Amino acid sequence: MSDINNILNNDDELSEEMLLKYALGNLTAEERHAIEIKMVNSAFVNDAVEGIDAFKNKKQVQQYMDELNRQLQKQTKKKKKYKARRKLPSMDWIITAVVIVLLLCVLGYTVLHLYNSK
Repeated sequence: MSDINNILNNDDELSEEMLLKYALGNLTAEERHAIEIKMVNSAFVNDAVEGIDAFKNKKQVQQYMDELNRQLQKQTKKKKKYKARRKLPSMDWIITAVVIVLLLCVLGYTVLHLYNSK
């Protein structure tokens, strides 16, 4: 989802503008028919249109959509911050320490083995 400001940005689906025009009845008969065909073919589009139709005051739908987009953007920012905090720290020092300990163990074993064989 490259455009976080538009929750309905799939090319196969309708734009917010077209949904609003449909709800307000500002479309031609052909455009209304095209939207109704998309409603039949897509449960998402059908739910979106039904949701907009449920509003009593159609003129405030744009305000509601803007608020939903702001809330969505806020939530995704919170999730990104949370994921960034959860990331494991760099493992370079841990790996280096484990390799050094292993090398010291091998070196100690070798020295003890040579000392006991003499």
